[in-house]
Amino acid sequence: MMIATEEIWRATSHFLGWFYFLCWSFSFYPQAIKNFRRNSTVGLAVDFPFSNILGFTAYSVSTAVFLYSPTIRSQYAFRHPISQVPSVRFNDFAFALHGAILSIITYSQFFPLIWGFQVGRNQRSSWVFRGIVTGSIAGVFGVILIVLILSKDGGNDPLGWAWIDVIYAVGFVKVLVTVVKYCPQVWVNYQRKSTVGWSMGQILLDFAGGITSILQMVVDSSLDADWSGITGNPVKFALGNVSMIFDIIFIVQHYILYPSRTEKDLADEDDSEAGEREPLLNA
Repeated sequence: MMIATEEIWRATSHFLGWFYFLCWSFSFYPQAIKNFRRNSTVGLAVDFPFSNILGFTAYSVSTAVFLYSPTIRSQYAFRHPISQVPSVRFNDFAFALHGAILSIITYSQFFPLIWGFQVGRNQRSSWVFRGIVTGSIAGVFGVILIVLILSKDGGNDPLGWAWIDVIYAVGFVKVLVTVVKYCPQVWVNYQRKSTVGWSMGQILLDFAGGITSILQMVVDSSLDADWSGITGNPVKFALGNVSMIFDIIFIVQHYILYPSRTEKDLADEDDSEAGEREPLLNA
């Protein structure tokens, strides 16, 4: 009976994993489709897809290495002797790679030479986010240097600085991006007193994905009787929680604070600012 129950819960974990994968993966499409239908990116903060490229590229690297690198998996097993297999799943990697590709596509929509969409004059990546991208990359290379200099065994000794620490650094880049990437959009919605141009479809899918992602980690850790499945994979845990917090903020903005603002309501405002608009040459 216990074996049958365990199989049910493992099947539940598998289902939750693919369910959140589908929710989070499909969540990339509503915004790109919305931009295409409106023939415009006005209302969307450019820093969102810009930072997503870095975040999901980092997440792709992190999940791929945890899945397929014997060195990293052995170092993880050494540091987590009770539960020696990382809680990363193939659907994590598939989601990350898919997200990176869709983020590049959405960001490319800010270039009129590619899509011909209407782009606001101020829709340029900010110096703050350019600094975050540059600093994140520099930080990862800094950890690589630390491993090369301080490691006693070329990064292969898990007791000290090891290559797994580099992968953790890459993973935390994704956490950093997730924490900050929504802030510009919250501010844009606040300034315009509207969520027009920002797809709520992606937010609802993202919220559902966050819930099921956390549930999968709880189920997996419970089955292994070891909660290091969460502490050993802080990136996935943080992604689910941080995303849901911002999803709630956007839901409040859309359905409670600015529910009456429509595309037509903002048309006159956008027209009045037409003189401030120009093709975006350097997003």
